[in-house]
Amino acid sequence: MSLEHHPEPEATCPTCGRAAAYCVCEFITPIATRTKLLILQHPQEPGVDIGTVPILKASFPSSLIRTGLSWPNLKKVLGREVENQRWGVLYLGSVHVENLPKERSLFVVDKKGDPRADQEQALQRLEGIVVLDGTWSQAKTLWWRNAWLLKLSRLVLRPARHSIYDKVRREPRKGCLSTVESVGEVLSLLEGRPDIQEGLAKPLRELVERLAKTRPRGSGPQRRHRGGARRRRPQ
Repeated sequence: MSLEHHPEPEATCPTCGRAAAYCVCEFITPIATRTKLLILQHPQEPGVDIGTVPILKASFPSSLIRTGLSWPNLKKVLGREVENQRWGVLYLGSVHVENLPKERSLFVVDKKGDPRADQEQALQRLEGIVVLDGTWSQAKTLWWRNAWLLKLSRLVLRPARHSIYDKVRREPRKGCLSTVESVGEVLSLLEGRPDIQEGLAKPLRELVERLAKTRPRGSGPQRRHRGGARRRRPQ
């Protein structure tokens, strides 16, 4: 009688859900901000080994993460009354950052992608920011499937530095950053606190270094599978 051998499931961190070899929780320090953070995550992103939302979740315990493709409006997502223009959505879209004025890094743009005249006032009155988490095409899907995002103040970031994340996932064009890097830069600028960006960069650098040693750049994201859990659809 032969005994079927089942390999032991890989140990995962109960906090971030990553395989133990890629857990960077020890490098994360919780950050308090006055700006609220809402992450709309594409359903194919949870469980991707190079995903950065676990870092954000641990860094900003009060952040809200919603996974799906569409929601009726911001009020429904937050579960409370909200003034749309007091929330910004970070979305680059077809805007070319090299064509934007050089004197600033964060812009509020109109429907055509041109900088609005009331930059400082619009930024100062923001209560929170919405970030779309996923690949370039997945973020585009979230943008087009949620028309209510057009009612928010659209934010465009011109990164101050090259993406750390580029070692494991090639960014599709100039001006693209990982979700965690984008949040770090935007919140640092909104709150005048460079420490926010540096606090997020530390665990990201560690994660990228570990991943870069075990998976070649451009090999595509890989998924973790918990023992006994249903397999997620491949990306």
